[in-house]
Amino acid sequence: MRIVADHDLCLGAGQCALFAPEVFDQSDEDGTVVLLTESPPEDLHETVRQAVRMCPNQVISLHEAAEEADADTTTPVDAPSP
Repeated sequence: MRIVADHDLCLGAGQCALFAPEVFDQSDEDGTVVLLTESPPEDLHETVRQAVRMCPNQVISLHEAAEEADADTTTPVDAPSP
């Protein structure tokens, strides 16, 4: 798993840091997302997926290695229902 965050679109809500503080933090300057690691260990993958789903502006994307291929694929994550 590789995480990518669009800092320019981040609102600084902090949901990612709340759900997965081992992987996400917030900038002291503007509160936007800071990745502590782009490739978290496998035991944090589900927690990261939950954090990504909670992002109100959906600025975090996950790229997971295909199990039988070397290429990365983007995994869509559904936003929570209002």
